[in-house]
Amino acid sequence: MAWLVLVVSGVLEAVWAVALGRSEGFSRPTPSLVFVVGLLLSMGGLAYALRSVPVGTGYAVWVGIGAALTVAYGMVTGAESVTPVKLLLIAGLVGCVVGLKLAH
Repeated sequence: MAWLVLVVSGVLEAVWAVALGRSEGFSRPTPSLVFVVGLLLSMGGLAYALRSVPVGTGYAVWVGIGAALTVAYGMVTGAESVTPVKLLLIAGLVGCVVGLKLAH
């Protein structure tokens, strides 16, 4: 259960990161609210997962999922360029996250 919560928390990290960018310095209410709710749920889930998962592994998985999804979202929406090097590096990041799970 802790790993499932950790993955969902990683997804929520991407949600709050995108919302933070869209909030334009917290001047837009809806993205600002999404940021706050996403942040609280993401951190709460991370805290729950870290009861069972070692801190270093849990944090690396959480950040890796959030970073990969945030960049992928940017690529899909056109805010980030899509290059073979970026795709390779994101694949490596995802591979490292999977590896950490398998090593645990």
